[in-house]
Parts: sequence; structure tokens; C-alpha cells
Amino acid sequence: MDQMVIIAEQGAWRGDFERRVLDGYRSAGCSEPLAQALLERAVEGIDGWTVATDGTGWAAVEVAEENGATVGRIHDLTVPHAREWAERWCAERGARRVTVRLTGGAGAFADYPVRGQNRLRAVAKHPELPAGLAVRRLTAEEYPGWLAGEQAGYVADIVRAGALSPEQAREKSDRDFARFLPQGYMTPGHGFYAMEAEGVVIGTGWVNHGFLPGVTFGFSLEVYEEHRGKGYGRAAMALGEWVTRQGGDEVMMLNVFGGNEVAIGLYESAGFAVLEEYRSIDLQGH
Repeated sequence: MDQMVIIAEQGAWRGDFERRVLDGYRSAGCSEPLAQALLERAVEGIDGWTVATDGTGWAAVEVAEENGATVGRIHDLTVPHAREWAERWCAERGARRVTVRLTGGAGAFADYPVRGQNRLRAVAKHPELPAGLAVRRLTAEEYPGWLAGEQAGYVADIVRAGALSPEQAREKSDRDFARFLPQGYMTPGHGFYAMEAEGVVIGTGWVNHGFLPGVTFGFSLEVYEEHRGKGYGRAAMALGEWVTRQGGDEVMMLNVFGGNEVAIGLYESAGFAVLEEYRSIDLQGH
């Protein structure tokens, strides 16, 4: 393998990296304001990344504490053979897991298991709810029970994706819900909905309007297990479109965990493009 050399002057790499990331977001259908906002998130902490080159391409890496563990992050890799160098660099600094965020296909990381995806789709200008489906706001009295169910489901999704242990997943759940819902039911910008069919609540939705420019983020669009297999999955998608327009946005974004093949298939068939994909692998024994 050609030798990778760490560089101090990162200007040439950074310009190329930002251009490629922006192109990936544009290709996924993002507006220019949204693509720029996503780029700002993608380069957070970039000054602390280590960049290396073999003269033909780049690798950018970092080691950080994440959920109580030392984790390596490969932020960029344009030389496939440099993956071995990047993994070794992370391992030498105590990382036992390496993660990547991809915006244009798996490439050199096809053997890294998928842990999660961010997907998005422009919604219809005048979305309609399916016949027989009613939507209302979740009440303050319903909120505590709903929250407990959401937290338990979130932990289960993280564990199923193979991202964290059950204990780590519970700790992450506590942090994330406190961060996203600091005022609980009254957190500004967040909406909680109940879907009803024939007077029975068959599912719920939780969204954040204005999450990014023109974007409503669907934290949860769930049909209860006892009502699945009846076509309500599409109804949940219709709910997402409807509430996105109600909040004044044009694009809906959502996350799906790796291992949830049913949800991935639903979002794929509903036209939600993969915006970002998160993959990781354990280094021990790899």
C-alpha cells in the first residue's frame, strides 16, 4: 500500500471535500439553502480532524468519546486502499469501533453494517389524508404514555441496529429525548399527533417543523403493532406529508435504523431518497 502522509495544510483537501459533500446533497434533491445547512453540520469540528494523502487522494480521520466509548470516525476517504491506514490510525488511539457517514453510496465501506439512514422527499403541494383516517393533536394527558413507548422503541431500535449495548442505548435515549424535547409536550416547533380509524387510535406521529431550511423532520411515524398489515403504513406517510405542509415546510426528512427492513422498504417504495447513511464496524477481530 502506498504510504499515507499526514498533512498540516488542509486548504486544498477542505475545498475538495466540501464540494463533494455539497454535490451529494444536491444529488439527493436538496435545495441550495438546505444543502448549505447540511454542509455546516457535516463539517462541525473539522479543524480537529487529521488529514492524510498518498498524493492521489485523501483520508480524514478523528477519534472521539461517544456514548462512553472511544470511537474512530472516517470522515473522508477518496483512496480505497487507505481504509486500512485509517482503521489502524483509529485503533492506535484506542478506538474499538469505526464509524462513517456516507452521502453517495457505500464504496469502500460496503462490508460495514448499516446502522442508520437519513432519508428525505419533497411532499405534495396539497397532500390529502386517506379516506377513513382522521388526525388530531395528541393531548397532554396522552403524552406521558406516548413518551414512555417512544423511549422504549428508540432503545430497541438502537440495539437491533447493532449500534450500542442495551445500557448504552438507554443512556443515549435519555440524553437525546432531553435534548430534543427540553420542554416536553410544550417544546416549540414540535408537533404530536394521533391517527384514528373508526374512532380508534391506530398510530402516532412526532415531527419537528423548521428542523432545517424548508424541512420537517419526522422523529416518529408509527402504526401500532396490532394495526399493522392493514395498509396503514402508507397512511403514516400521508400523515407525514400533511403535517409537513401544515408546518409551512416543503420537504420531509426522517431517520431509519439499520435492521428495520420493513421501514426501509416502506420508505424506499414511498420515494424517500437516502440523504446520509451511517455505517460502523468493530475493530476487534476485524
